[in-house]
Amino acid sequence: MSGISPINNTSYLYGINDKTDKNGLETECQTCKNRKYQDGSDEMVSFKSPAHISPERAASAVRSHEQEHVTNAYSKAATGNGKVLSATVSIHTSICPECGRSYVSGGTTRTQIKYYNEANPYQQDLKSADQIKYKGMNADYAV
Repeated sequence: MSGISPINNTSYLYGINDKTDKNGLETECQTCKNRKYQDGSDEMVSFKSPAHISPERAASAVRSHEQEHVTNAYSKAATGNGKVLSATVSIHTSICPECGRSYVSGGTTRTQIKYYNEANPYQQDLKSADQIKYKGMNADYAV
């Protein structure tokens, strides 16, 4: 499992209790302003060191980052004689405790790769068993 998440568990989309300054302009709370994201996986992807993402860009940045994990899975499968069986990306949202806005709080990527190892004796036994099982299953009789 890999993904990106904020260090202080906060970031926002837009939402509930918008705060405005004396001129009527929207202001950002300190929690949202100081929110940083960091990747916790062992892959070479973006956000290895903590970085601030503006609330407007958080959703697309997290989606893009999670896509890097999916791309890495396909590359890893291709170089190791494998096949990606599934790749699932989840984008997480939360509510800022200070301002009440909803925000993208991170993402998770889950991948499943099947590797084919012809040199493995268990794989060879499985092929032999399949050969015995399927031999003669289909008959083509010519009259």
